[in-house]
Amino acid sequence: MTVSFDGGVQGIARLRIQTWDDKDVEIYVTPINIDPDKPAMPISEPFVYSIYLSKMIGKYATLGLAEDTWALNERVIDEKAFLDQAWLIFEERKKMFWDALEKTKKGMVTCVFDTTDRISHMFYRYLDPTHPANEGKDTTEFKDVIPDLYARMDDFLVEVREKVGNDPDTVFMVISDHGFCNFRRGVNINAWLRDEGYLVLKDDARTSGDWFENVDWEKTRAFTLGLTGIFLNKKGRERGGIVEPSEAPALAREIQGKLDQLVDPESGETIMNEVFQTREVHDGPYADLAPELLLGYKRGYRHSWDCATGSVTEDIFSDNTKSWSGDHCVDPRLVPGVIWSNRKVNTDQPCLADMAPTALDLFGVDIPGYMLGAPLFGERTHVTPLSTDKLADRGGVRVPS
Repeated sequence: MTVSFDGGVQGIARLRIQTWDDKDVEIYVTPINIDPDKPAMPISEPFVYSIYLSKMIGKYATLGLAEDTWALNERVIDEKAFLDQAWLIFEERKKMFWDALEKTKKGMVTCVFDTTDRISHMFYRYLDPTHPANEGKDTTEFKDVIPDLYARMDDFLVEVREKVGNDPDTVFMVISDHGFCNFRRGVNINAWLRDEGYLVLKDDARTSGDWFENVDWEKTRAFTLGLTGIFLNKKGRERGGIVEPSEAPALAREIQGKLDQLVDPESGETIMNEVFQTREVHDGPYADLAPELLLGYKRGYRHSWDCATGSVTEDIFSDNTKSWSGDHCVDPRLVPGVIWSNRKVNTDQPCLADMAPTALDLFGVDIPGYMLGAPLFGERTHVTPLSTDKLADRGGVRVPS
């Protein structure tokens, strides 16, 4: 349906009738999407491309994460409704892809199919009968959803492979940037930092709301926001920074050493596979803006939902009871992605950083000396020290072929 706003702006949304009987009518409405046919702001490049697609295939979802994972988390919709939505968006994406492939006689076609990601996030609990998220929910009806998902993706790749054919001048690559694992336990690292004296709350409080509501920045030396990084409250970078840049490396090592020993009281096991010093695996002009530490959790653990938004809870550990039961924000070596190509790859450790130089090389464009990685086809050249040594040794972005 079309949703109109003042000023001539309009969006689109989908409706689903959840209940319709003599007593109740329940209708679920998706979040409002930008109308691709009349975009209120640019959502494609060139601007007219979204309009063109709308004319070719009809209205389509335009949200960055259009599959409504939070509606399922909050049980506003059920698993069947989520799957219907996910596969509907997949079919939209296929139409876009086929149109681009048909119209592009020379050049490059790239299309992101994120259905595997969305469904794996929301149905991983079916692979683990003891998952905390299973309590009070169905555990049998959709137990084969993930295996069936990948079988369906295989069928789609067969279609694409047949369309591409055996043209020696056409390169066909299938790439994912991560795999998946269980997400059973949430960890509020801000609560741990509080207990260790690195994060301080006002008035000796134990808890704080979202976005560091009650944090005393004049006494806080470290905090976390998002899903894997710990930032030091560094002078010259943070608004209320108190950590001298010269003191930052030693403080980061101190926190790293303690986190390596952090134990889940439920299992009695440590929860970190490895805590990374960011400056040891990344450099470049924006490296100083990155968190000082990246947390490589073991499978089954992740930042808790409230920790990701800057909250400080009483307890460090909590069960993850949401339908979002699978994740990949762990040590990347534990959730490797995949790469498949119709051309032989010249290394047994292809890297995400290799993608850009590979594309440039295929088009005969010189690869800038500062660019990481190396072309994946032909003789392996243009290998920078960072891409071969630090990333390979640390496993930061390596994926197996």
